[in-house]
Amino acid sequence: MNLQKLRTYALPIAMIAGVVFHSIAGSLAFLTPYLLFAMLLVSYCKLDVTTLRVSPMYAWLLAIQLIFSWVVYGVVAIFNPIVAQGAFICLFCPTATSAPVIASLLGGNLSLLVGYSLVCNMAVALLAPIFFSFIGSHTELMFLDSVLIICKQVLPLLLLPLLLAVAMQRFFPRLHSAVRSRPNISFYLWIVALFIVVGRSVGFVMQQPLSYLPVEIALALIALICCIVQFVLGRKIGGRYGDKVSGAQGLGQKNTVLAIWLALTYLHPIASIAPASYVIWQNIINSAQLMYHERRTNKYNL
Repeated sequence: MNLQKLRTYALPIAMIAGVVFHSIAGSLAFLTPYLLFAMLLVSYCKLDVTTLRVSPMYAWLLAIQLIFSWVVYGVVAIFNPIVAQGAFICLFCPTATSAPVIASLLGGNLSLLVGYSLVCNMAVALLAPIFFSFIGSHTELMFLDSVLIICKQVLPLLLLPLLLAVAMQRFFPRLHSAVRSRPNISFYLWIVALFIVVGRSVGFVMQQPLSYLPVEIALALIALICCIVQFVLGRKIGGRYGDKVSGAQGLGQKNTVLAIWLALTYLHPIASIAPASYVIWQNIINSAQLMYHERRTNKYNL
């Protein structure tokens, strides 16, 4: 029972620890891609590659991500262009590489979300240079250079764990079975990753000058609104296709590390406060979802 309680409250404890010990968490930021790689590998070991398919749900999620982001940008830009850029990047940013991990922990369709992660990240890699050429502040990068940089950041982390899981299943079945039988490893790795990501985001916000405080508050608020709206819309769309969890995670959980890089590269640097804040908001939602799922699962298992 104590272990169950620990799992239930581990995520909020990790977030609080990240805020309090943000300097320590920032120094561990280099571990984040390795933790994500390990989490994805464990999740992919549970995946049957033959079940990967393209769902009609992808079109709806992509439409919101690619079209709705422009609509929101156009409306908010009337009041403040920097806040509009922050809103745009929170909506346009692709699905987090860790989204399949959280979805699998919540009982979602892993193969469905893995497929969408690949499609979504490829779409952003191809369209980001074009989109940011219209609204960006730093447009000196060539189109091909931008595409290659984004693909280099995203695709290895998505594809290599999948290829390794397939190779393990084919050539090392015992090792594959051992990893597959311990899916809770992803949960504990995510606790460590959450501590690091939250701490890094808090440290990033604290480094900004006080003169930008009103804009920073507005960016944090717009990120909160974007986060809630995307989780809600994703859940509604996913519900139409029998998977609310995958819909919500596919649209709501963002690759904020990539988003911060995109904002710093193409937009006004202060706009990166929005995706840095989004880290906090999406993980509060994820923590609440996992706590509720744990309690409900434990209740039925008693």
